[in-house]
Amino acid sequence: MNCSLCGGACADADLAPLLNPDLTWLWQALAAAADRRGDEALTAGPAITVTVPTSPAQRAAAAGLIGGRPLEPGQRRRVNLKDLTAALTTRGPSLPPGAVAAHACNRRLAAKARSRAEHTAASHRVRALLESSTVGLPDHVRELIGPATVFSRLQSLGWITRLLNTPDPDALLGQALQVVARLPPPGQRIDRRILVPGNPHALDAGTLPALVLALTGSFATTGRTSWARLGVDCDDLLGGLIITGITPLGWRIPPGATFTLPPRELAKISWEPPKTKGEWAFVTENPSVLAAASNHALAHDTAWTPHVICTAGTPSQLECQAVGALSHAGWRIAVRADFDQAGLAHMRALLAAAPAAVPWRMSAADYLAAAPKGTDTLHLKKSDAPWDPNLVRVMLKQSVPVYEEDLLPGLLDDITDGGPGEAEGDRSSVARAAP
Repeated sequence: MNCSLCGGACADADLAPLLNPDLTWLWQALAAAADRRGDEALTAGPAITVTVPTSPAQRAAAAGLIGGRPLEPGQRRRVNLKDLTAALTTRGPSLPPGAVAAHACNRRLAAKARSRAEHTAASHRVRALLESSTVGLPDHVRELIGPATVFSRLQSLGWITRLLNTPDPDALLGQALQVVARLPPPGQRIDRRILVPGNPHALDAGTLPALVLALTGSFATTGRTSWARLGVDCDDLLGGLIITGITPLGWRIPPGATFTLPPRELAKISWEPPKTKGEWAFVTENPSVLAAASNHALAHDTAWTPHVICTAGTPSQLECQAVGALSHAGWRIAVRADFDQAGLAHMRALLAAAPAAVPWRMSAADYLAAAPKGTDTLHLKKSDAPWDPNLVRVMLKQSVPVYEEDLLPGLLDDITDGGPGEAEGDRSSVARAAP
C-alpha cells in the first residue's frame, strides 16, 4: 500500500533514527525547498542551503548526513542532495531525502506542483475526450463544438477547472456531449425535456445544462433564450410575471385579482392602457411586496387596486421585455429589487429593457435608511448601479445586503399613493457614509 505522505518511497526503510527530534530542523528546511521546487523526492538538483542551529545536540545529529567540515552554530551550509541520498541508503535502499522530510513534517511535499501536474494531465484527458467525441457528430453540431475551439472556450470560461472539481468529470462531460449530439439541425426544434432520455428534468437546472450551454457557446441573458438559439423549446407554461391591477390587452380580469402570466403569454404581450394617463406600474422582485399591497387593498375594502408586477426573482429577458412594453401602453414604470449583487443585476436588466422606467427607492439614501452595519462580503463593482454613482460605495462600506421586505412600509406607501418615493432626508447621509 502506498504511503499517504511519500507515495510509498519509505517502503522497507527504517525511519525511526532519522525522525529524531534533533533532526527536525534539517527536514523542515528540505521540505520548504521541496515545496519551492515542486520536487518531493529531492534526490538530485542544486544543493540546498540550510542554517546550522546553535544546539550541540542538533548539530551532532546532522553530522553524519551533512558531509564536509564540522558544523558551526549559525553557519550557512550547502546540502548536496546526491550525497544525502547516498547517506540515507543505510536506512533504506531507495529512500529519498524528500520522503524522510515528509514523514518528519507529517505532510505530503510539493502539493501545489503535484496538483498542477494532475490538473494538466486531467485537462489533456478532457481535450482528448472532446476531440474523440466530435468524430461522427452531425455537421450542424460540429459547427457548434469544433474541437479546435471548444476546449479553448471552456478554458477561458473557467469550465475546465469547474469540470475537474466534479466527482466524475469524464461522465459529466460525456453526458453533456450526448445532449449536444441530440440538438436539432437549423429550422427544426426539440423539447428540452426529451434531450436526456428517461430524465425529463435533467436540464432544468444545475451543472449539466450549464455545461451544455458552455460547450455550444450559447450565452444570453437567460437560459431560456440560450436554449431557444439552439432550437430547444423550454416549458413556456411555468414561471412568468405575477400581476395585480394591470391587464393584458383584450383580457377580462376581475378587479383586484392577482394572476400569473406565463412565458407563452408574455411572448406576444400587449397591455391595456391605464385608466388615468400617466399612472404608475410598480415592478418588484419579491412576491411579499405584491402580497402586502393586495392585502392592504382587501383590508380597506376600497375600489382602489394596486398596480404591481412581481418578477419572483431573476427576471428573464422575455419578462424584462414585457415590462418594457408597459410604456407603449401609456404606463409609467417604477422598478426595484433587493440591494444585493443579484438585485442590482436585475435592475440593470430591467432598465435596459425598459429605458423609460425609473429606479424605485434604489438610491444610496434609500439603502442607508434601512442598512445596519454588517459583516457580509458584497462582491460588487462600481459599474453595478449606473443609476446612482454612490450606491455601490455605501453598500461596500456597510457590508450588508438590504432586502425589499426591509423597506416594505415605504414601498406600500408609494403603491398606495400612486407614485415612487425615496428615503426621507437629504443626500447628506450618503456623503457621511462615504469613505
